[in-house]
Amino acid sequence: MLDSCKLKSACNLPLICNKKIHTVGTSNADVPLANPGMYQLDITLKRGQSLAARDRGGTSDPYVKFKIGRKEVFRSKIIHKNLNPVWEEKACILIEHLREPLYIKVFDYDFGLQDDFMGSAFLDLTQLELNRPTDVTLTLKDPHYPDHDLGIILLLVVLTPKEGEPRDVKMLMRKSWKRSSKFQSQSLRLSDQHRKSHLWRGIVSITLIEGRDLKAMDSNGLSDPYVKFRLGHQKYKSKIMPKTLNPQWREQFDFHLYEERGGIIDITAWDKDAGKRDDFIGRCQVDLSALSREQTHKLELQLEEGEGHLVLLVTLTASATVSISDLSANSLEDQKEREEILKRYSPLRIFHNLKDVGFLQVKVIRAEGLMAADVTGKSDPFCVVELNNDRLLTHTVYKNLNPEWNKVFTFNIKDIHSVLEVTVYDEDRDRSADFLGKVAIPLLSIQNGEQKAYVLKNKQLTGPTKGVIYLEIDVIFNAVKASLRTLIPKEQKYIEEENRLSKQLLLRNFIRMKHCVMVLVNAAYYVNSCFDWDSPPRSLAAFVVVEDMLEDEEEEDDKDDKDSEKKGFINKIYAIQEVCVSVQNILDEVASFGERIKNTFNWTVPFLSWLAIVALCVFTLILYFIPLRYIVLVWGINKFTKKLRSPYAIDNNELLDFLSRVPSDVQVVQYQELKPDPSHSPYKRKKNNLG
Repeated sequence: MLDSCKLKSACNLPLICNKKIHTVGTSNADVPLANPGMYQLDITLKRGQSLAARDRGGTSDPYVKFKIGRKEVFRSKIIHKNLNPVWEEKACILIEHLREPLYIKVFDYDFGLQDDFMGSAFLDLTQLELNRPTDVTLTLKDPHYPDHDLGIILLLVVLTPKEGEPRDVKMLMRKSWKRSSKFQSQSLRLSDQHRKSHLWRGIVSITLIEGRDLKAMDSNGLSDPYVKFRLGHQKYKSKIMPKTLNPQWREQFDFHLYEERGGIIDITAWDKDAGKRDDFIGRCQVDLSALSREQTHKLELQLEEGEGHLVLLVTLTASATVSISDLSANSLEDQKEREEILKRYSPLRIFHNLKDVGFLQVKVIRAEGLMAADVTGKSDPFCVVELNNDRLLTHTVYKNLNPEWNKVFTFNIKDIHSVLEVTVYDEDRDRSADFLGKVAIPLLSIQNGEQKAYVLKNKQLTGPTKGVIYLEIDVIFNAVKASLRTLIPKEQKYIEEENRLSKQLLLRNFIRMKHCVMVLVNAAYYVNSCFDWDSPPRSLAAFVVVEDMLEDEEEEDDKDDKDSEKKGFINKIYAIQEVCVSVQNILDEVASFGERIKNTFNWTVPFLSWLAIVALCVFTLILYFIPLRYIVLVWGINKFTKKLRSPYAIDNNELLDFLSRVPSDVQVVQYQELKPDPSHSPYKRKKNNLG
């Protein structure tokens, strides 16, 4: 054996050396466990069989990662276009104890894109016999699709106990580093970064919204822009937006912040140039030390060395937890804070900062019974709390299905009809975070001062998933400000899932539309019966009017675009899909409009129903004292002169803005709380602060 393989790193990192494995025939399964750092694992990655196809051609470009704990200790070479790859690569790994299994993850290499996951497995090191070569066959699985057959990986492993430590650690470390390949060095540095993950000072969440008036880099006067972000060794790249100088990205990225004082995020904009080197558009920076924490900042940054602006949302979240007991330790201070907030949103301060409607405090306490996202039956859960475009994150609790966060977030409420979204994810360094569950809670439905268990739902919020989350939420707001804000447009949410064609969704929207039409048909039958009962001549007149209306609508039909014949088959498919998506969205909008009118009158949201009654009463009183022609005159003058008085004002319709706050039937189902299992009966208590 090579002596360098006996090295125990000062930073507790597994060391790797490529060498030949010597077969030791002695069986010693009953040898007691040695001290930490005293095991050597020799692995031969032999081959894979019947692996999953991830490329369009029905093949993959597989490579394998070995991980112990959260540290990557080996990565194989890439075998191109092969579902039965043969690696025959050897690695020597020094491990500290046998409690951590060896993870094997297989990926499909995609140049310039995120590599595709092809399956994973783990090897329980405690089941290996010491000093004996063992052939191991591992079946690859995907935790999200356990029934899928993803192939197998064949290994030869030898576990050897080691005694003592080398005398000259530094010399052996230098020799080991020289013998290691370039990628193995990178792997060790990456493992060191993983080790530091427990020392994160915070999380930086960046939402790339849009670009404005970017520099034209192509001969057609346009560009294909994308953006790169860099914070230390962490890098991200946005999607490419073709042929535009005002791209709309709406993408979100998360960085881990290691320095207490913050850092500087370098941002560069590029133009994608096929077959050539990409053109540089401009750069800008974000100094994180200048931004306050636990708050979302909207930044419009001028691109240096170029033209145009980038619009971003940046949020800094501290990683340290704030416990509930710490917050309530000083009741006098909490009492003063409560009085300050109540005074800030008292009815007497109606016209003081109309945009500041209220105050929201969310305590993310813990979760129970979460879904297992890793092959070990555990998860690494963290929580994302969102209110419109404000997005804050908790820290990650590793290897736990019952995490405790005890994190407190505060938000300024701009619209009392907003919905608080709390989503639980599983952190995965090799790919994007896995979804574990979500709840959506309208602010008006919150009961202050209660610790409550919310059953987690699926992504569509239509049904339950595993686990419950315990939250304690408090809302304080000014009712008059909230009512006035109801009559202006809703705040645009920048990050939303794109609408996709779905047969189930299309059918659901059609049924909703049918219900709304049937209501109108029934009303028409009622009116028609009244006509029949009262006066047949008037019924005939109504019939003639309806016939005239129908004849007018039949004239717009027979237009055909001859150019569509020149389109390729794929373009036609895309065009049909876009039309179907448009029809699906139109059905949803029309059905939602009818449902919102209905839900206004059936008291689905009492605040809005009362607001409608008060508005009707006030309007009735105004009509009693002021003639209708004067009201119409004032309304018309206001509408026609609004753009002259405020050129940048958003044109709006107060009635439509009001209806946009009323939930549709689909949203009512999404916001409906599910009853938790009796074993998860929530522990409710009246809170001591902000009651």
